[in-house]
Amino acid sequence: MAFEGLSERLESAFKNLRSKGSLNEADVRSAMREVRMALLEADVNYKVAKDFTNTVTEKAIGEKVMESLTPSQMVIKIVREELVALMGGTNSRLAYANHPPTIVLMCGLQGSGKTTHCAKLALKLKKENHRPLLVACDIYRPAAIKQLQVVGEQVDVPVFEMGQSNPVQIAREAIEHAKDHGNDYVILDTAGRLHVDEELMNELKAVKAEVKPHEILLVVDAMTGQDAVNVATSFDGALGIDGLILTKMDGDTRGGAALSARAVTGKPIKFVGMGEKLDQLDAFHPDRMASRILGMGDVLSLIEKAEMAIDEKKAEELEKKLLQNKFDLNDLMDQFDQIRKMGSIQDMLALIPGIGNKVKDIEVDERKFDRMRAIILSMTEKERQNPDIINPSRKKRIALGCGQNIEDVNRLLSQFKQMQKMFKQMGGKKGGKRRRKQRLRLPQGFDPSQFGM
Repeated sequence: MAFEGLSERLESAFKNLRSKGSLNEADVRSAMREVRMALLEADVNYKVAKDFTNTVTEKAIGEKVMESLTPSQMVIKIVREELVALMGGTNSRLAYANHPPTIVLMCGLQGSGKTTHCAKLALKLKKENHRPLLVACDIYRPAAIKQLQVVGEQVDVPVFEMGQSNPVQIAREAIEHAKDHGNDYVILDTAGRLHVDEELMNELKAVKAEVKPHEILLVVDAMTGQDAVNVATSFDGALGIDGLILTKMDGDTRGGAALSARAVTGKPIKFVGMGEKLDQLDAFHPDRMASRILGMGDVLSLIEKAEMAIDEKKAEELEKKLLQNKFDLNDLMDQFDQIRKMGSIQDMLALIPGIGNKVKDIEVDERKFDRMRAIILSMTEKERQNPDIINPSRKKRIALGCGQNIEDVNRLLSQFKQMQKMFKQMGGKKGGKRRRKQRLRLPQGFDPSQFGM
């Protein structure tokens, strides 16, 4: 995961601070040397790392910090605040034109994931009740138009293309098409090159001059480290970008690009690609990223993922069933499906405070959900609605049907009974809001390891 090495080094530096009852200037300077080395190893720009640790040191050796009851916590607080400031301070939102459509020009080098992230951005906008239009302005790369059509179909967003026509003309016609068909966002997938060159920039300048985009977003590969920042500087100097999309932030990137980009280019990171799937594009929040780096988790992002995955109508139906003590195995399977929609269990655990840096030590078997789902699917509808009728012969049939052991079937049924018992106790309590909060908690005595957690 991104920042894994940096998080470990920072944790080690702060561990030494926590072991001291009080801090002196030498302690702070020693810790900041470790922090600077950690930043440099994470491929953060040297000047950025130096300025960062100098600022933290200056604030941390202040009289209030030295006299505080928990000086180590105050130093960590200062580091977090400076990390947030380093990455831009606040979330930078995508522009929205007063008179739609809003035109977003996507640019970047070949191989950075530009076309895929055009579709990711379109899907994100669609989920926010916008009507985006994808536009194929890359007429040079073989199959670029076809690729955009394929990903456009996957996210159910229309694609405008005019074959090998002039990109400036394509962009102009696409905007007219958007006005006629009620599309409020136009996302231009422009051509890329293997490196920054004059021909590429001249074409992008011509498109910019013609359509006057409200947003120019540069897609850069976070795994290229400082080179990503250098590319951003080059594009900004020639074109004038408004923000960055960092891709592959779920990989083993050291994170230097995310920490250096704003300081070096002055341009905000607007989105980060957190996986290969088309729904894995997150808005970039400096405060949340700082918390992740320091192992403090990211509860807000976890809540947002849950809200996007949970079907409100099904949640209301489930609440009624819980109050009437009618929760069955079909409902349990629905809960599995909604949890899987939130993404990898490992990624979700990383967002929980206190677990973030230790998630790599937790073995999570994602397939346990699939195996438990298979057990339920091997049952008849009657058995799912009333598991009490499942006798030994039925268990044997179910186990054979899903290719698992009778012990696995027994384990699932046992866990389900525990859940039923807990929900029955909840059903008698008053207060709708209180019940909603309770239904999100695991049952007392419920063993998460059975679910691969």
